Amino acid sequence: MDNIESLLEQAPDLIVAYGLKVLFALVIFLVGKYLANVAKKVSTKLMNKRKLEPTVVSFIANMAWAVVFVFTVIATLGQIGIQTASLVAVLGAAGLAVGLALQGSLSNFASGVLMIIFRPCRVGDYVEAAGVAGTVNEITIFSTKLLTPDNKVIIAPNSSVMDGTIINYSTMDKRRIDFVIGVSYDADLAQTKQVLTAVIEKNAYVLKDPAYTIALSELADSSVNFVVRPWVNGSDYWPAYFEILEQIKLALDEAGIGIPYPQLDLHVKETPAA
Repeated sequence: MDNIESLLEQAPDLIVAYGLKVLFALVIFLVGKYLANVAKKVSTKLMNKRKLEPTVVSFIANMAWAVVFVFTVIATLGQIGIQTASLVAVLGAAGLAVGLALQGSLSNFASGVLMIIFRPCRVGDYVEAAGVAGTVNEITIFSTKLLTPDNKVIIAPNSSVMDGTIINYSTMDKRRIDFVIGVSYDADLAQTKQVLTAVIEKNAYVLKDPAYTIALSELADSSVNFVVRPWVNGSDYWPAYFEILEQIKLALDEAGIGIPYPQLDLHVKETPAA
């Protein structure tokens, strides 16, 4: 009974002491949460003014929110009286265990961070990476989504993308088309070069600068090969490729210049009767 009476006598003081701690902790939490949202909004606004990519904006803004919120939680627990040093140690040990269990995911996460920072490719770029090719549709923290020309969606782990070679076809504004045109050994070389030159100079896709190249490149087994290398805008690559190739075939046919194909001549010898 004496203990109960003693507790009842101390109750007002305990309520005031711990109540103030809880109240201050609640204030710290609410203010910290508000500051986290403010940090996210401000960072998003600043990055949007600089016209950064949406992926970069979202990642940095979420990281800013997470950092402020974690400090808020630690400060709140410290105000209540919880030993945050021990808590941080426990969380660190737990994080290490989880990290060892999720090495692959963490590798993808680290690669995603590197992709966002160094930006070897951006949304809308056509690339070859991780053994596949397509237009970058989305870059997340763990994976990269590619859209193929035949409308397939390929999701590649970021570690596979960053650990291999990335060929970005959209970085440069201009691209060169490389044709190898084989003609018959009986063809007049000067006439052939004139026909190829006329096709390239008349085509609307071909750029004047850099200059195109038309040259004899190889005396092959069945044909005399010319290289035809016009420059076009990157966005016009495939329309220009198909159109120029068709025009070259039609022009060679009109000029009577043959395009040979591999063939095998078989000669049969009769053996004289004994």
